[in-house]
Amino acid sequence: MCAYVNKGQVLVRLLPPFLILEFVFGVIGNGLALWIFYHMKPWRSSTVFLFNLALADFLLNMALPLRASYYLSGIDWKFGDAFCRISLFMLAMNRGGSVLFLTAVAVDRYLRVVHPHHSLNSMTAGKATCVAALLWIITITLNISLLMETKLVQTNETTKCESFSNQNKYHSVLFFVEFLISLGIITFCTTHTYAHLRKRCMDRHIRRVMLCLALVMVMFTVCFLPCNITRVLIWVRNTQPTDYEGTEALEMTFYITISLTYLNSMLDPVLYYFSSPTFKRTLNEMVTKLMQKRRKKLLEEQRIHINGLFTLDYLLHFKT
Repeated sequence: MCAYVNKGQVLVRLLPPFLILEFVFGVIGNGLALWIFYHMKPWRSSTVFLFNLALADFLLNMALPLRASYYLSGIDWKFGDAFCRISLFMLAMNRGGSVLFLTAVAVDRYLRVVHPHHSLNSMTAGKATCVAALLWIITITLNISLLMETKLVQTNETTKCESFSNQNKYHSVLFFVEFLISLGIITFCTTHTYAHLRKRCMDRHIRRVMLCLALVMVMFTVCFLPCNITRVLIWVRNTQPTDYEGTEALEMTFYITISLTYLNSMLDPVLYYFSSPTFKRTLNEMVTKLMQKRRKKLLEEQRIHINGLFTLDYLLHFKT
C-alpha cells in the first residue's frame, strides 16, 4: 500500500504542471501552424501530411486539461463515464495519428531524395488528401474500442480513468506495435537517405531534407521509446506476481514517460519550421507584417502626441 501511495503522490506532483505546459505551448504552436498551413499556397503532398500532423497534435493537446485535472484531483476522475471514454479516445486516436503522419513525412522525404523519379513524388495535393483520410480512418478504427466500453475503475476512495491496464491488453499491444512499425520505417528512411547522401554533394536543399529526417528520428525516439520500454518491462514483471513493489514503480514510470508522447505534439512545430521552406517563409512574412504594423502604430501615436504638444504650445503662446 505504501508503494501505491508514493506512486500517487509523485504523479500528482509531477504530471499536472508538465501536462499544462504541454497544453499551452502545444495549442499555441499547433494552432499557429494550422493558420500558417491554411494560408500557404500552393499545397504539395508534404504540406498535406504536415497539416494533418498539426491537426492531430492540436486535437490531442485539447484533451490534456482533463488529464491534468485528473491528476490534480489525486488521480480521481470527476467528469463521468462519457467524458472518460471520449478523452481517452481523443488521446489515443490523435497520438496514433501523430505517429502515422510523422511516418508519412519521413517516407515522403525519403522518396524525394533516394527515389526522385518515383511516381509517388508526383502525387497531387488531392491524392495526398485521400491518403491522409485513409490514415485517419485507420487510427480511428484501431482506437474506436475505447468508446465501446467503460474505462472507469472504482476504488475505495477514487475513480480511475485509464486506457493502459492489465484488463485492456489490446490497447497496450496496439500502442507497442504502432511504435515498432513506425520506428522501423522511420529508421529505414533515415539511414538509407543518409547513406544515399554520403555519395553526393550535399547542397542546401539536401541538407534541409536530412535535417528534417533527423528531427523526426530524434523526436520520435525521445518521446515514444521510454514508455514502450517501460511497458515491456511491466509485461515481464507481470510474470512475477509476487514482486508488487517493482511493478508499482514501473507503473509510475510508465505514466510519467507516456506524458513524453504529448511532448512530441508540442515540439512538432519545430519540425514544420525546418522541414518546409514555404512554412518558414510564411511565418517570417507574418512576423514582419506584425512588426511593421506595430511600428506604424507607434509612429502614428508619436505623430499624434507631437501634434498635441504643438497645439498646446500654440494655445499657451496665444493666450500670453
